[in-house]
Amino acid sequence: MNEDQRDTTPLPAVPPRGDPAGKPPSDQTTVVIPAQHAARRPEKTPVTGGGWWDDAPAGEIKTAAERPAPATADPQLALLGSSDKPPGEGSWKGVVWPLPKPLVKRIALGAAVGVVGVAAFAGIQQLGDDPADQAGPNGTPSPGQTSTTPDEASEGVRRAVAGEAVLQKMVDAVRAENRTEFLAAIDPQAKSFDEQARTIYTNLGKLPLATFQLRYVSDDPAALEPDRTRQLGGTESWLAQVEVSWQLTGFDAKPARETLPVTFVTRDDGTTYAASFSERFVAGQRRPIWALGSIDVAKSEHSLVISLDSQANADDYAEVTDRAVDSVSKVWGRNWRQKAVIYLPSKQSQMENVLGAQQGTYTQIAAVTMAELDTPQVGAPVRIVANPKLFDELGKQGRRIVLTHETTHVASTATASPVPLWLAEGFADYVAFTAVSVQDESAAKELFKAIRAGKVPKGLPAPEAFAASSTELPQAYESGWLACRLIAEREGQSKLVKFYRTVHASKSPTGLADAFRTVLGTTEQQFVADWQNYIKRLAGV
Repeated sequence: MNEDQRDTTPLPAVPPRGDPAGKPPSDQTTVVIPAQHAARRPEKTPVTGGGWWDDAPAGEIKTAAERPAPATADPQLALLGSSDKPPGEGSWKGVVWPLPKPLVKRIALGAAVGVVGVAAFAGIQQLGDDPADQAGPNGTPSPGQTSTTPDEASEGVRRAVAGEAVLQKMVDAVRAENRTEFLAAIDPQAKSFDEQARTIYTNLGKLPLATFQLRYVSDDPAALEPDRTRQLGGTESWLAQVEVSWQLTGFDAKPARETLPVTFVTRDDGTTYAASFSERFVAGQRRPIWALGSIDVAKSEHSLVISLDSQANADDYAEVTDRAVDSVSKVWGRNWRQKAVIYLPSKQSQMENVLGAQQGTYTQIAAVTMAELDTPQVGAPVRIVANPKLFDELGKQGRRIVLTHETTHVASTATASPVPLWLAEGFADYVAFTAVSVQDESAAKELFKAIRAGKVPKGLPAPEAFAASSTELPQAYESGWLACRLIAEREGQSKLVKFYRTVHASKSPTGLADAFRTVLGTTEQQFVADWQNYIKRLAGV
């Protein structure tokens, strides 16, 4: 289709809603997409679609002192890290494509293309733990909160000033590219952390940083165990929560933000140092990839690959991602930044650390798309995070399908879109399978099997059909894909894109129904009937 036939109108900023029928968002925190995908998205946060921009000059590294602090710096929120339900917001959603065990077997045997189609339609995993309530009835502190006396508050301020000075020293050193000054902020007696700090400094130097900031948020003087306090020594030691933010030049509209637990210690001469960046992580608290080990970076025309695995892998994935970006643009249009950031951990545990997930959560998931921000925000930086073992087993064509699917989510701002899951996942599959052809019998195997057994879906898959516990998860993905393909075959690919954009941009609880009527000239009820006939015909029934 010609470029000028596509709808290239930028997506306006819209508040994501729950179910298009006006029902409130479900508690389900994840969604699925073909070929192993996952994307966190806030249900009630305004988003800007269609365009990305740089709001900081290349090479500029801002310190905490140069950036105004947020209006509220809630210690409880800081301790929560990346929670599923930030205070005052709806639940976060994630879109996930797990690999069923039989599929892993097939992929290992080399049938990558055929199996990826099946893999694309597997389950959902929960991405985080609900935060504890911040206050009990009548505003009284709940467990985990403590009231402070004036003296305790004064001591807290003193610690914050000392800790902030250490953080400022580290940021200044990164700005000046002065490793000696950076390491001077590290506790000379923290031998194991000294090695990690050297790696972190080197890693930051490899990234195209527009901004890098460390900001002292809160502390808990009682958080360190007595044995740990004795081990640290010095006159005083404590654990603080520190907001770390960084922005990648040419890729991020706004800085990525995470909250790290940082241990401080004051030595006998009165000097305060940082003694750890990895103490007492709480459930859902994510870790920056550059703090997990030595990284290699590959930058290409459309991608930035940050790898904990190898430079060779980084270069290879940059090439595949460039092709994925081009494939997505051919369908979606070119009115997006056409950039993607890929994280390649060397092991699954690192992937789960980056996502803030419990260990073992992503055993059967090849890749996840996430917004790298602790709380919802317009223009949040988006990352595609790969599961190294499964990604390698997919083979070259399988990886291209997965990355095209995930890149579709980046382009369509799926991490913060109100479109129903069947449309989000189905559209991403449609783009991926347009780029790499897969036989229907492989891509819709489970759906065809159910239809041939007399189990024709009664309607388009509901959000709960994409739950990890759903017994019909593969069919849900396959159903969404074929629904999108039906629209493209009957109305043209440009109409499918326009349909997606219209649903995304609508501020009405009837946005989906309105789009069926105004864009496709039909009703959802009639479309479902047409779709049922379509999938029955494809299944040979």
